[in-house]
Amino acid sequence: MPQPLFANPIGSPFIELQSVDSTNNYARQQIHAGLAQHGMAVFAHEQVAGKGQRGKAWTSEKGANIALSIVIKPASLRLMQQFQLSACAAVVIYNFFVKYAGDDTKIKWPNDLYWQDRKAGGILIENIVGSTASGNGSWDWAIIGIGINLNQVIFPSFLPNPVSLMQITGKRFDPIELAKEICSKLDTCFQQLIKEGFDDIYAAYTSALYKRNEKVKLKKDNRLFEPVIKTVTVTGRLVVQHAIEEEFDFGEVEWVL
Repeated sequence: MPQPLFANPIGSPFIELQSVDSTNNYARQQIHAGLAQHGMAVFAHEQVAGKGQRGKAWTSEKGANIALSIVIKPASLRLMQQFQLSACAAVVIYNFFVKYAGDDTKIKWPNDLYWQDRKAGGILIENIVGSTASGNGSWDWAIIGIGINLNQVIFPSFLPNPVSLMQITGKRFDPIELAKEICSKLDTCFQQLIKEGFDDIYAAYTSALYKRNEKVKLKKDNRLFEPVIKTVTVTGRLVVQHAIEEEFDFGEVEWVL
């Protein structure tokens, strides 16, 4: 039988914390202390300073949801292939959510989880980059932070459009059990990415793209415009069409919902 790529699958060890500032911060501390290994998962019942994209806070009711960070050794992936890992994680939580919530689930570029027009979860990936003799950055570690709304039904008023699995299905879920399910699915997808390449994952990502071929409102600096979402390139740039076709990197444009 072929040997596994890594000694431990993603989700082993699985560290369960009652409370922490941020699971991503805890994972980073373990890496810097030399205590981390590929596949280590950190789950918290409570985050007091959870992190979202673009410096935003991620708020989550204690004990109700998934707050999970997974440590990855990027293996043969290069730093320029960061989107491939991001898309892999996005496809995993998309497939996971479809299983419970159905086909109204989509991936909102770059890696938010949407059900209809409401946000059910998101991913924040933080990279640890070293230096090489050539002066190029070496991609030493990636920390994949995943937040998914499971059982929460009352959200802070400043969140514009949240939704949880319980609101969708009327059922309660076990956060630990489902976090471990995500770890298992991510292990399979990551092995696929390393061994077989990005093509199938990329096809799954683009087919699940939120608002694909629909008109949306975007904002770039002080400019508001309403293009049609066309696709996302293999390097992760959003492609839109209005009077002209344009491409944007993550962080260049904001959605206006």
